[in-house]
Amino acid sequence: MVNRTWCETVIPVLWKNPWCYDINYQNKNSLYSVITSYLSDHIKEFLMRQEILLPSISHQSLLFDYLSFCRSFDMDTLNTIVSTSSSDLYNQFILQQEIYNLLMRKCPELKYLNIGSIKHQIFYFPEAKVRLESLCELISDTSIDSSYFYGLASICRYIQKLVIINKIINVNRGLVKLIENQSNLKYFELKDDFDDESFVEDPYKEIFLALSKKADVLYHLIISFQFIFRYEHTTIQNLLTKLHKLKTLIIKDVYIYFTENQLKMLTYNKLETFNIDFISLNDASIIIENSGGHLKEILLRYIDYHWFEYDDFDGNSLNFIRKIHKNCPMIEYLSLLFLSSREHFNEFEKLLKTCQNLKSLLLSISDVVDKEETGKELLRILIRSAPTNLREIRFFKDFKFSLENLEEFFKNWKDRPALSILTSDPLYTGESYVNLFDKYKNNGVIKDFKCSYPGSNVYYQV
Repeated sequence: MVNRTWCETVIPVLWKNPWCYDINYQNKNSLYSVITSYLSDHIKEFLMRQEILLPSISHQSLLFDYLSFCRSFDMDTLNTIVSTSSSDLYNQFILQQEIYNLLMRKCPELKYLNIGSIKHQIFYFPEAKVRLESLCELISDTSIDSSYFYGLASICRYIQKLVIINKIINVNRGLVKLIENQSNLKYFELKDDFDDESFVEDPYKEIFLALSKKADVLYHLIISFQFIFRYEHTTIQNLLTKLHKLKTLIIKDVYIYFTENQLKMLTYNKLETFNIDFISLNDASIIIENSGGHLKEILLRYIDYHWFEYDDFDGNSLNFIRKIHKNCPMIEYLSLLFLSSREHFNEFEKLLKTCQNLKSLLLSISDVVDKEETGKELLRILIRSAPTNLREIRFFKDFKFSLENLEEFFKNWKDRPALSILTSDPLYTGESYVNLFDKYKNNGVIKDFKCSYPGSNVYYQV
């Protein structure tokens, strides 16, 4: 539709990973037609005898050898496509096997593999060893039998990115073996997705032990636990004391308490993203101080922090802000919780003046006596000292902005980049506020305004 050169350039790009696009694959018969056209005539005839629907056989050759460009294998998507051929599960199983075998032969090398719904031991296919040796990224879940992981572990040694959905509460030792056998595992992500919390054995201990042996190469660690109250022992803490080369540290839905000796070992000189949902401000400050000055994101989830910081919330929050503006000159995304005292506001303003790369800011202020006066002071500080890169502000907790103060703020913001604002207070959904926001949207001062109530996922994400 454009020209021959454009077509020859883009086809290899599109077919490198044809499963990653926002497509309803059940309604895309053309993709199914292309894939099945590679099957030999005798296999097609066999499949049709099984009453498996195939596109009509055409002797017209394809314009491109599409599968020769493919470097990825997504079984969830492939199985969705296959399900259109027959409602019979056995027939689907047969067709899956033929297509998997076909892809193993046709794809010169595999870089990406999603085996979330695997039903075939693909590592036994004739071309499997050659294809799978080049695998760089694997997505799977722990409901898969250990034998599949053992099979992959015997071939795949250079996986760099491993994403695991934890669907069972028992240890999958095949997965542990797969982790152990990788020589260059840079990215590991684990996400719990089960209901039962009654552990017979610790489902994480062996996985974390295997990961600790990858400390020289592991740069990105992302773990999302299912139950925030569950994890009080030290397996995760011991792992974190060993991974000194981390660039990304994200731990969701778990309270983490570090001993004094463990805190001394939490040194991440390359850390860029720091996001632990429930960690004391004191512990977070120590990690920030020892982070090497490369932090770009600090996103802590401030829920019940007065309870979490019962010893000295005032002092810990002040120290936390100071550690940021002293140690994080490159910070771009930041969430802050502090009090409405003059000392806190002074430190906050120092942070704004120092951290000139700041793009997105989440602010939560507690123990406010005069909500409107606190809101007025906050807006004045932002006008005086906010860096020119700031594009988004999220306001939460105990402060209020009057129409007059917001009007003044927007007038003074007019020569800056358009600002996205999010708040949790339904006050700002009132007609007078909506009219004010619309006015400054039309003037290009505000890019977007949203009100999100507590409980929404967007509530704590910067």
